[in-house]
Amino acid sequence: MDAQSAWQTQFSIETTVSPETIWALFRDVTGWTRWNAGIESIVLEGPFAAGTGFVMKPPGEEALRSVLTEVRENECFVDETRVGDLVIAVAHRIERLDPSHTRITYAVDARGEGAAEVGPMISADFPDVLAALVAAAEGRRS
Repeated sequence: MDAQSAWQTQFSIETTVSPETIWALFRDVTGWTRWNAGIESIVLEGPFAAGTGFVMKPPGEEALRSVLTEVRENECFVDETRVGDLVIAVAHRIERLDPSHTRITYAVDARGEGAAEVGPMISADFPDVLAALVAAAEGRRS
């Protein structure tokens, strides 16, 4: 694969919210629109489990169909979106650093024609999305 056909990056944020609180927000797929401005609408096509698809529509763009390829409760989920030969996998990881600190990481792995152009566009809002996720989680904390 040449440099134009593979691209990766990741962004992380830390919080005092538990992994379980973050996971509750991840599992509430229809609720993603409350903290992710990059999603106008989203429909999960089954349980929040590996193999389940969902259709997500970014504001002003065509809807995209993705599939959950990995789901590990309170730890990680990975979704994969295919557009022609381009495959974009986004891992959403939760890591308990100590009893009162959690790291959340979004990692993108784009492969195929145009990955080096599309990857940065997809991940451009990840720092804002992570900040909004943490703000939503901290608002939920009991």
